[in-house]
Amino acid sequence: MTTMTMAKALNEGLRAAMRADEKVLLMGEDIGTLGGVFRVTEGLKSEFGPRRVLDTPLAESGIVGSAIGLAMRGYRPVCEIQFDGFVYPAFDQITSQLAKQTYRHGGAQSFPVVIRIPYGGHIGAVEHHQESPEAYFAHTAGLRVVAPATPHDAYWMIQEAIAGNDPVVFLEPKSRYWPKGEVDLSASGAALHASRVVRRGTDVTLIGHGAMVATLLDAAELAAAEGVSAEVVDLRSLSPIDYAPILESVRRTGRAVVVQEAPQQVSVGSEIAATVGERAFYSLQSPVLRVSGYDTPFPPAKLEGVYLPDVDRILEAVDRALAH
Repeated sequence: MTTMTMAKALNEGLRAAMRADEKVLLMGEDIGTLGGVFRVTEGLKSEFGPRRVLDTPLAESGIVGSAIGLAMRGYRPVCEIQFDGFVYPAFDQITSQLAKQTYRHGGAQSFPVVIRIPYGGHIGAVEHHQESPEAYFAHTAGLRVVAPATPHDAYWMIQEAIAGNDPVVFLEPKSRYWPKGEVDLSASGAALHASRVVRRGTDVTLIGHGAMVATLLDAAELAAAEGVSAEVVDLRSLSPIDYAPILESVRRTGRAVVVQEAPQQVSVGSEIAATVGERAFYSLQSPVLRVSGYDTPFPPAKLEGVYLPDVDRILEAVDRALAH
């Protein structure tokens, strides 16, 4: 066991992947000499050189398009999108090309491209620097979408994503880059696409991913002080979603609250709520509730505290679930 931030865990995970396979290379804006805006790639250019840690032009479509070509030649490119709101110029390359290439080739050609995207709020940033675009990619057949919530998961999941043969959108909750946590360097403890119960409870199941997991744990702690036992499930993977632990939990507690930073309409949270309602209907003692960002563009920094789900909004939903 060692203790490190998520940014450092990602850095070490990338380093381990690059040492294990010389075909792994990194691409992105300011990731080399600067080490990235969040310093996730700090020191990697000096260790592996500019041919494996490439500072690219400010052209997201070009970054992903080049990565597709490199994958066809046997490389395992890892692209960094500097901020969540910058991914849209590459959207066509990701959804129309990368996601479909393996299917188009009848499985004869693999495309092991990882696209790292810092996402979400909580850092007081300006427009285009705080968004939650996960639903776009989770909706796209051919893409895997994952989001670690802890340094331990970040360290292992980035390596597993790089080692796989499918394209992966790797969402990094930017507000969790700096808090420290324990990392077991000897074992991951869970497969890349496995959801996991991170707190046991009996009265209600709280479901979330990324930065929301820490908020759910805070809410569960406060609920416990009021005599309510809340179980917390960390999704970890948004496509595919591992429903087994979710459904097992809901069938025991009889109640579910799904929490996300993203807007609610046509979202990952909506999909989970629908699936729980469909597959655990006879165990539910109340409707599945959702707590999310609002169906508006992400607001100016001074209003993000109103927009983002917090402990109070989660506990209010718990109260409503328990009222049935």
